[in-house]
Amino acid sequence: MKGVLLAGGHGTRLRPLTYTGNKHMLPVANKPILSYGLEDLKKAGISEIAIILGPMKEGVEEFVGDGSKFGVRVTYINQPEPKGIAHAVSLAEDFIDEDSFVVYLGDNILKGGIERYVKKFRNERDIDEILLLYRVKNLVLAKRFGIAEVKGNRVVRVVEKPKEPKSDLTMPGVYFFRPIVFDAIRELKPSYRGELEITEAIQKLIDWGCNVVPEVIGGWWKDTGVPEDILDANRLILDDIKSDIKGVIENAVARGRVVIGEDSVIKDNSVVKGPLIVGKNCMISNTYIGPYTSIGDNCIIENTEVEDSIIMENTKIINAGKIVDSLIGKNAVIKKGDNLPKGKRLIIGDSSEVVI
Repeated sequence: MKGVLLAGGHGTRLRPLTYTGNKHMLPVANKPILSYGLEDLKKAGISEIAIILGPMKEGVEEFVGDGSKFGVRVTYINQPEPKGIAHAVSLAEDFIDEDSFVVYLGDNILKGGIERYVKKFRNERDIDEILLLYRVKNLVLAKRFGIAEVKGNRVVRVVEKPKEPKSDLTMPGVYFFRPIVFDAIRELKPSYRGELEITEAIQKLIDWGCNVVPEVIGGWWKDTGVPEDILDANRLILDDIKSDIKGVIENAVARGRVVIGEDSVIKDNSVVKGPLIVGKNCMISNTYIGPYTSIGDNCIIENTEVEDSIIMENTKIINAGKIVDSLIGKNAVIKKGDNLPKGKRLIIGDSSEVVI
């Protein structure tokens, strides 16, 4: 069984962060989002993985390499322009050959992994597809995703972003296929979005009488397509961390479950209150770091309060007051200005949001 990990798309809902890098490389709990899917595939015993890359490839190949550091073998496949998930899957046909495979959207994070579903798909050859589903609490949320209608132990209908959902079962973005899905994709025509929709390929399998089996996941699932969802995923991951202090805490206080990386120093009456994670080689002084905060490597934070935020590597924050619910890109500088006349000095990129 093989894996196909999708890491394409432009990430327009995450701009300006995605103007300069691949959205799947944005960090959650100090790990690229893509790494969670890669690790899930590895834990499930899948060692041959194709990563589908779009025009914005920055960082992916440098991070993953040939896959050996993750214990897998990685093949890269280019998708020159985003023409839909089904189109991306079709590009992996030669890689898949006659094997069964898992498609994992690289900006998704699942609690609990996919091991038991892989085992079921391997062992029950009468199943043509396993469709992972997630039950949402209200149908308003269902409008954002593909939904599935289920009768008994069969999926009978799938719809992409319905205006009036008839089901509360959304599709998290992990699909288990046999090679017959490539025949279905070949019969597709672009949707109104100009894309080949994976929901239409699945519906074609259903119409052909294929056995499409639903599996409702019990843990949480996050599609990290917008900043709010990345911050939410960060909270959920940090909820499960255990304390691990490798750095130095001097004349400071650490409370709760905190992770402090090597060569990091927390000093000068600082307070760090978990769950939180601080990367390597950070310097934090006279600062409060509150729960659900992730701080990347090589950051300097002085005389500031930070809570419920993600701060990426090589960022410097000095005398910045209180920062909450924020997603701050790498190599950023945030500081208080002392020049007169007083005022806010801003350099803001396209599609940015500033709350002052």
